[in-house]
Amino acid sequence: MRLPGGERARLTALYGGLLVLAGAMLIGLINFLVAQGLYTTISGAVVARMDSGATPALPLPSSHPSAASASPGSEVFQRAEPSGEVSTFTRAAEQATQNQLLTISLITLAVFAIVSVALAWWMAGRVLRPVGVITRTARKLSGENLHERIALDAPSGELKQLADTFDDMLDRIEHLVGAQKRFAANAAHELRTSLAVQRAAAEIGLATSDPEAVARIRRKLIEVADSSERLIEGLLLLSVSDQGLDHREPVALDELVRTVTAEYAVSQQARDHHIAVRAQTTPVTVQGDPVLLTHLVRNLVGNALRYNHDGGHVTVTAHGRALEVDNSGPHVPPETVPYLFEPFRRLEERRHARGEGAGLGLSIVASIARAHQARADAEANPGGGLTVRVLFPGPEEGA
Repeated sequence: MRLPGGERARLTALYGGLLVLAGAMLIGLINFLVAQGLYTTISGAVVARMDSGATPALPLPSSHPSAASASPGSEVFQRAEPSGEVSTFTRAAEQATQNQLLTISLITLAVFAIVSVALAWWMAGRVLRPVGVITRTARKLSGENLHERIALDAPSGELKQLADTFDDMLDRIEHLVGAQKRFAANAAHELRTSLAVQRAAAEIGLATSDPEAVARIRRKLIEVADSSERLIEGLLLLSVSDQGLDHREPVALDELVRTVTAEYAVSQQARDHHIAVRAQTTPVTVQGDPVLLTHLVRNLVGNALRYNHDGGHVTVTAHGRALEVDNSGPHVPPETVPYLFEPFRRLEERRHARGEGAGLGLSIVASIARAHQARADAEANPGGGLTVRVLFPGPEEGA
């Protein structure tokens, strides 16, 4: 049965009730134990007192035979029998003592109940204070003050752990909200830029009758349209991978790597810049979605090919539970490497050149890796370029 009122009232009723119950049981036990030995104690004390002569004997009745032989003016006494007057006296003393003890016990219990309820109310307030702090902090939070934390100053315990967990959750929420804001702003900027270029090209093309100018505008419109299409496909792929996997099946990662690598090795970009694309694999099977894993490998190899230099190389390795893509290319500052997995992050500002990516490659890789419970990281190569590594879980981890 759920008690009405707030949590503090319920805890007060619980704590106070338990304390009063414990006090009542203690008082009842004391009264019971005293009652058990009270008669014997009083009776023994009275008899001992009589045996020592301290208690006067009762006068003999005139009909008693000894009374006739008693001298005038003298008093004749007889010893009281314990089974008669002593028993009556003992019973009366026992009853009076029990009544007085019960009265004192009830008064004590009433005072104890009042003190117990007050103490339980204070104690419940102390226990629930961190919960109140968490509640007030949660009510104040909004998109503008996600930086606030509870920072509960309390000894280690369950409520301290709850407050610390809440702070950790706020850290993650702040990071995610910040990433979402940056993502929305960057996506809007990218799409707006493409639309602006298309609009300008269309206006210029409609304003001229030069066939060569019209042909250039046409090619530019097609390039921008292709770029916008790739951007939208990347956004959709990022959204799908962020939702997780609907099903899993065994995927031969080594075969997938060899297929994608062979495709990029003969691509126009690799031939134009004389970039060697090669694969080094051993049999590797992972549990996952083959379509998403194909996109993961394509993004890794395409990104390594795009950010490279003439005569460079791209090496794709699949061994054990790891997929690794190493490339040559421009120098990458080590402090910028972790940020490359965020959407629309690039080493250089976008120039809107032909074949330039949208800045979603590594963010899609990280999202697909998370969907497969894998971990994606990267490190800058000393001679330039980047090494990106995706470590898949073992069979027992991915189950």
